Amino acid sequence: MEIQIKSNDITMRAELDETPTGAAIAAALPIDGTVNRWGGEVYFSIPVSVGLEADSRDILEPGELGYWPTGNAFYIFFGATPASQGDECRAASNVNVFGRILSNLEPLWNIKNGAQIRIQAV
Repeated sequence: MEIQIKSNDITMRAELDETPTGAAIAAALPIDGTVNRWGGEVYFSIPVSVGLEADSRDILEPGELGYWPTGNAFYIFFGATPASQGDECRAASNVNVFGRILSNLEPLWNIKNGAQIRIQAV
């Protein structure tokens, strides 16, 4: 499923995988949130609750979308975080990987703490 992520004047396309987490997020759309930044990671709480999937991990590729069950949070990974070793995208702990950004990742560096963000179906 294709989705759109908007924050201020930034609009990005992404796709959700056919996973339990991807399905739960798709069913909850549209979702509005308030951004938190942690290095090259944007995250925000969402009204979705699913458990950790068997293939969850803490090292992701730039542009991958993750869901952290402990905080019911949607994550967009695009660069190194304080937990990273080198340039890797590393979460603080395992997340469910459920999709990826299809657009250029550079604009994500311009999203600030406290910005509003909206995820919706296309």
